[in-house]
Amino acid sequence: MTEFLSTFEPATGALLAELPIGDAFRAVAVAREAWPDWAATPLADRIATLRRFAEIVRDRADGFADLIARETGKPLWEAKTEVDTVIAKVAISITAQEERAGTRVTDQPGGGRMALRHRPHGVLAVLGPYNFPAHLPNGHIVPALLAGNAVVFKPSEKTPASGAFLVECYLAAGVPEGVVQLLIGGPDQGRALAGHEDIDGLLFTGSARTGLALNRQFAERPEKILALEMGGNNPLIVWDDPDLDAAAALIVQSAYTTAGQRCTAGRRLIVEDRIYDPLMAALTGLVDRIVIGAPHDDPVPFMGPVIDDNAAEHLLTAVGDLVAKGAKIIRPLERLKAGLPLLTPAILDVSDVADRPDDELFGPVLQVARATDFADALRQANATRYGLSASLISPSRERYDNFWTGIRAGIVNWNRPTNGAASSAPFGGIGWSGNHRPSAYYAADYCAYPVASAEADGVAATIPIGLRG
Repeated sequence: MTEFLSTFEPATGALLAELPIGDAFRAVAVAREAWPDWAATPLADRIATLRRFAEIVRDRADGFADLIARETGKPLWEAKTEVDTVIAKVAISITAQEERAGTRVTDQPGGGRMALRHRPHGVLAVLGPYNFPAHLPNGHIVPALLAGNAVVFKPSEKTPASGAFLVECYLAAGVPEGVVQLLIGGPDQGRALAGHEDIDGLLFTGSARTGLALNRQFAERPEKILALEMGGNNPLIVWDDPDLDAAAALIVQSAYTTAGQRCTAGRRLIVEDRIYDPLMAALTGLVDRIVIGAPHDDPVPFMGPVIDDNAAEHLLTAVGDLVAKGAKIIRPLERLKAGLPLLTPAILDVSDVADRPDDELFGPVLQVARATDFADALRQANATRYGLSASLISPSRERYDNFWTGIRAGIVNWNRPTNGAASSAPFGGIGWSGNHRPSAYYAADYCAYPVASAEADGVAATIPIGLRG
């Protein structure tokens, strides 16, 4: 009897779709059988197929964006930008494939040549997140397919319909059905896929907790590639005398875009003590104007709900714990509607919390702390196991140079939000934010492995030393 996975609209609670739960063992077997022919397909043909995929997504963009918006709860305008990134990923990945995993042949002194070529790993598992259910898995899948791998893709159990739509676009473009396998399911299917003997690697985007478990699981399997893209407890420092209204806008963009459900979201705001009061006045004035609502609401919302009630309850509990430790509420975290995960954007002053939890609160919660000098600000910013994104808001280039040198993060910005990283650059962090396998432009690095070859057209060799006459 077929079991089904149900997916719901966070903003309304309505049932969106029911999809049949898959079998990880069958999906891997099918991908394994299909992989050799795809790997043998000329790169030019694989590129042409992925370009068709981009055009198909473009043709279906309105329906795709509507589905993503309803399944994640994010505003329709934001879902449309996600679809745009899915399309743009193809051209960027083609360029990255050539630059980072292309073929190089150089002549050697004395004859012969040295060749550098790249081979696909084989069958790669991709575990996708719910916050960007198309863009983030697509960022693994497109470079994996370009490199000649087959893929078994398990979308988040919270956004399976968006994942299924993405796979339909690959198939419509001519990617062979066996080469991209869709695995619908929950944690059981994810564990079965991650632990399958016949995968050659796993590309993961999600929480640090799950990523750490995968890291332990793969610790004794060095033959399998593991790329972990995890979360962040990202700091945002405001110093010197920036335009306070502009600073407030950057803080809101960092902390509350996607209802704070971005791994690069600004979670911790560290403020020079002397500008704290005027900055808080500008920030709260802007936060109080944020429109929160369902994807298609009018007026258009800036942010929607978090993904579900469990996520909302976790955030409410975490905020309560911070208040119990001494945090002061500047703006509370509250439900807008009973039974729905629509939350107000929260601001907490944690300056007097001695033992601040180093947790990624994946939602619209901003923790603010004062700093007496810039060395103290850097110390607070680096007081985390994570190391994904960090940003400085300051008019001083000298201050930014100091910040860039002192901060521990894989993405370091100046007068820009902590989020919104470009796909034309590497995307990844250190510490609990990743395992030194940055994605985006550098995804080509983990989708193929380099093969160096010393080559000569003829056999010619002597041993001039160490032989008896």
